[in-house]
Amino acid sequence: MERLQKIIASRGVCSRRQAEKWITEGRVRCNGEVAQLGQCADETADQITIDGKPLPSNQKHVYLMLNKPRGYVTTLSDEQGRKNAAQLVAGCGVRVYPVGRLDMDSEGLLLFTNDGEFANLLMHPKHEVQKTYRVWVNGFTDERLQQLKQPIELDGYLIRPPRVQLIRTQENGAIVEVTIHEGRNRQVRRMCKNAGMNVQKLLRISEGKLQLGNLKSGCWRYLTDREVEQLKD
Repeated sequence: MERLQKIIASRGVCSRRQAEKWITEGRVRCNGEVAQLGQCADETADQITIDGKPLPSNQKHVYLMLNKPRGYVTTLSDEQGRKNAAQLVAGCGVRVYPVGRLDMDSEGLLLFTNDGEFANLLMHPKHEVQKTYRVWVNGFTDERLQQLKQPIELDGYLIRPPRVQLIRTQENGAIVEVTIHEGRNRQVRRMCKNAGMNVQKLLRISEGKLQLGNLKSGCWRYLTDREVEQLKD
């Protein structure tokens, strides 16, 4: 017996968090009865449906990395009809969904998978998977760089001190690398604004031990078995 949200996530339908949300919304049924959060089931014997549709059969897990261009949202559906990053990885042949967020104006490394347990592992706050961004800013000064290194409160949460490295200064600004351990909404942009600097370009270059490398913008590739294991570790 397994919890329903874990069974749903293992079938590649969504992440465990999303499955929990669907259960609380009453969209999940087990043997015809509305499921309850925390309920267990036998996936080989019980009939589990979402919005009246049975769970898909087990499928091979897929893990891939996209270099997301600017101008693409990461939500699977958008009321404004904006371009979706999932459209760029449709060629992988299975339905995958993004692991975490990368806002529309940001670029770089974005993971996709149909493995809900893997997605939950990377997105859960307790695991603190570090992410590094290369950031082009205006309004740079040494004092503001030092301010950027300080912990601040975002959404009622005190973030850990980021690791900040100056790459080089340039006219009217600088390029810095910022490593964070949380994933608050637009966190790096808000941190820079708090320090008195405006972000002109933001590129995620690593997540955990995984590096974006020379993958071209708009292109994707499958992760190697070793890369998947490193992320799980």
